[in-house]
Amino acid sequence: MEQSIVTMAIFRWIHFMAGVMWIGLLYYFNFVQVAALKDATADGTNAGITKHIAPRALFFFRWAALVTWLAGAALLGARFVPAFTLQPSAAMIGLGAWLGTIMLFNVWGLIWPNQKKILGMKPASDAEKATARRVAFLASRTNTMLSIPMLFFMGVGVHGI
Repeated sequence: MEQSIVTMAIFRWIHFMAGVMWIGLLYYFNFVQVAALKDATADGTNAGITKHIAPRALFFFRWAALVTWLAGAALLGARFVPAFTLQPSAAMIGLGAWLGTIMLFNVWGLIWPNQKKILGMKPASDAEKATARRVAFLASRTNTMLSIPMLFFMGVGVHGI
């Protein structure tokens, strides 16, 4: 059954707003917080970031990622399978959807579990924290790089190019 125009408009608005939050926080983490945390750690003033800002930002980051993906899947509707199997009729949006799916996995499977160790929300040795920092950093930077083609493919895919 075709989804109504109103339903599609609601899913599109949710997808757009959650996506803005997700990518906005991704860029905040990579371009602002990483450098600020390095400086704050050097002068001993990082507690405000690690105890108050980072956990709250990560909460919105991971849930915005999931809501973005779910709303995007709902928007695809009957095109979900053709998009994810990269059928010619939906290949462009499918590439964007696959990039978003990889990014979602990175958020929930790599960034969040490692951030819990880094922020002391989960017990970890110093060696485990060092590894966690590297994994979270690389997954976050990967998502930043994937966000550029993901946004491109989603934009052209939605306009039928």
